[in-house]
Amino acid sequence: MKVILSNQSELPIYAQIREQIKEQITDGRIAEGTVLPSIRQLARDLGISVITTTRAYRELESEGFIASVQGKGSIVLKRDNKVLREQYQRQLQEHLDAAVQIAQKLSMKEEELIAALKERSIL
Repeated sequence: MKVILSNQSELPIYAQIREQIKEQITDGRIAEGTVLPSIRQLARDLGISVITTTRAYRELESEGFIASVQGKGSIVLKRDNKVLREQYQRQLQEHLDAAVQIAQKLSMKEEELIAALKERSIL
């Protein structure tokens, strides 16, 4: 697991950690069942507060990416779990909403938007 923090980022440190771990889980660089570094170890490795890493892990857990297991640490959950699926569906809905807004700005007809989706082998 690789986390790179930037003082130039608009995101707070905990959010940078959360987003980078989430991305690595989503694209398979961190496999399901992987035990993440402990909160204290990650804080030490990154040179930041334990409170910051705790918040990042807590949010990853609430979003369904990891689970904290007593005595074992934080473990990456299966990518097909229900919470993660809901997360992806929400993300898809946001992107579709944005696509519809752009299509409206272009005065596209419904058929044209559907055709654009079909071109991408989605429908």
